[in-house]
Amino acid sequence: METMIGMQCFVRSAEAGSFSEAARRLGMTSAAVGKNVARLEAGLGVRLFQRSTRSLTLTEAGESFLHEVRDSLVSIQAAVDNLASTGGQPAGTLKVSMGTGFGRTYMVPLLGPFLAKYPAISPDWHFDNRQVDLIAQGFDAALGGGFELPPGVVARQLAPAHRVLLAAPDYFKGKKMPTSPAELDAFDGIFIRSPQTGRVRTWPLRNRANQQAPVTLRVRMTMSDPEAACEIAQMGLGIALVSVPNALPFMLNNSLVRVLPDWYVDGGSLSLYFAAQKLLPAKTRVFVDYVVEHFREHDLARRFSAF
Repeated sequence: METMIGMQCFVRSAEAGSFSEAARRLGMTSAAVGKNVARLEAGLGVRLFQRSTRSLTLTEAGESFLHEVRDSLVSIQAAVDNLASTGGQPAGTLKVSMGTGFGRTYMVPLLGPFLAKYPAISPDWHFDNRQVDLIAQGFDAALGGGFELPPGVVARQLAPAHRVLLAAPDYFKGKKMPTSPAELDAFDGIFIRSPQTGRVRTWPLRNRANQQAPVTLRVRMTMSDPEAACEIAQMGLGIALVSVPNALPFMLNNSLVRVLPDWYVDGGSLSLYFAAQKLLPAKTRVFVDYVVEHFREHDLARRFSAF
C-alpha cells in the first residue's frame, strides 16, 4: 500500500507539474507528497524528477516510468475501490464535475433517489462552467457539451447540445420582431463567454433544412454563466443565446420566449464523460447507468432538442 501511495503521488505530481498542486488534488500536504515520491525513488533506486525551487521536471527514467504505470495505476485503484465496496454495494467518494445551472436544475434532484439506492457512495460534486481535466484532476465523471474527447476518456451521449435565441415577451414592443437571421443585426445580444478561451464563440445558426446563417446580434454584453444571461434577458436588455437545458425553466414559466424558433445552434452533444478503462469502479459505473436511465425515462434527449 505504501508503494501504491507513492506511485499515486508520483503520477499526480507528473501530471500537475508540482508537488503542491498534486497535494491539492490528492487532499494531502505538499510535504507528504514530496516524501512519498522520495520514498518511491529510494525503493526504485532511480531519480524520477529533476527538482528546483521553481520547477519539477521528469527525468528520462521518470518519463518512461510514467508511461508504464499511469494506466495500470488507474486499473489498480478501480480494483481497490471495487474490493472496498461495503457489503457488495458500490462505495466511495464520487467526484463529478458539471455546469452550475445544469447541475442544480437537473442533477441535484437525482441525489436523493440515487443515494437511497447506493447509500455507501459519498458525492463530491463540483459545479463549474468549464471543462475539467478528468484524469489529471481525479474526477470520476463529468457532464458537459461541445467538448473534444481527450485521450483516455470516453463519453456516453445523453442529448443534443442545442442553443436557442431567447428574449423577454415584451422585448419587441415598439420594434419589428426579426423573421430571419439577417434581421438580427438590429438587436443587442447577450452572449456566453467561452470558459476555455474567454472569448465569444462564433456560432452559425441552422434550420431544419440545414441552411446556415451567422448570428449577427450586436455584442451588448458577455456573461460566463448561461443562467445569468437568461436572467438579464428577462430584464429586456437583449436577446440571449443559451443552451436548451438552461433555457427550458425560463420558457416553461413564460418569462422568456424563442426568437426565430425555426433556427438554432448545433453545439454537438451533451455527454457524460469518464475514464476509458476495462475495470471501471463500481461507484462510477452505477452513476453512469443511473444518469443514462434517468435521461431515457424522462425523455430528456427530446426535451433538450431545439425542435
